[in-house]
Amino acid sequence: MIQEIREIPTRAEKVYYATKNIALPEHVPYLGMGSSYFATLVPYYLGIPIHPKIASEYFNYLSNKQVRKVGVLISQSGKSSEVLWCRELFHKFYAITNEIKSPLCISTKVERVFPLLAGKEEHSSSKTYVNTLITLYNGLGIDPFSAVNTFRQKMKSYENWGIEVASQLYELMLDKRYKGTYIIGNGPNIATALQASLILSETTKHPFIGMSVAQYDHGPKETAQDSAVIVIRTQGPAKKRTDCLFDLVEKAGANVFYYEENEISEELSPIGNVIPFYFMAHHLAKLLKIKETFAVGSKITQVEK
Repeated sequence: MIQEIREIPTRAEKVYYATKNIALPEHVPYLGMGSSYFATLVPYYLGIPIHPKIASEYFNYLSNKQVRKVGVLISQSGKSSEVLWCRELFHKFYAITNEIKSPLCISTKVERVFPLLAGKEEHSSSKTYVNTLITLYNGLGIDPFSAVNTFRQKMKSYENWGIEVASQLYELMLDKRYKGTYIIGNGPNIATALQASLILSETTKHPFIGMSVAQYDHGPKETAQDSAVIVIRTQGPAKKRTDCLFDLVEKAGANVFYYEENEISEELSPIGNVIPFYFMAHHLAKLLKIKETFAVGSKITQVEK
């Protein structure tokens, strides 16, 4: 896993230049599962008029089995069952995937395939998530160069933060009073919180919960005592509320940690903000002596309709 994380800058630069001049459609469904779905929430919360949906729920509940003109289907493996089901719901679709020879791409309905160029990925979706974000930014008219350009110089600081917080959280986990961990973000970094929670849960075998600051304020804050809360802090419009809330939560007995990005705008911050959590997941799994990423299922989810 650590080797895959360290490949992120090289792979990110590769997909940035490959997708620099692409165009993705607006006002259409963007369908994915897990990390692929979370990535679509970033442009959505930046106000770009796309319609992110969980592929399984779109297929089973929202589509009414009506065939639409265009959709965007995202599956990092190109094999996720729920995304493949949705191929039949569009006259044509754009495919975003790391596997260009996968079932997602073998269809007469494919308008165009956008390869993620993340290379081989056997562990959690680290490189592919970042490259999905870059593809979406480029395709929807936001140049992410300044974020991509900072990766190499920031990887050490990302890892240092991950090691430090993993060590502190591990000590909390040894305390029988420890309840669990929330990861909290605002706007486009709600996606970061969800992705970080998925990777940490998958890698460490402990439950992590991702949500927005406002969602946390509406109830979960009552679980503050003996919990851990990791806040993704940015300079956006919700900063004042965030700071006030987590001052209160810390006084109520929560162990509050912050990851703060000041060098990149909130608009582009999701591209890099997730990487410290990848390092955290790796180092926390080592402390917990977790030897395999996928113990209950496999990396690719394949189910029957």
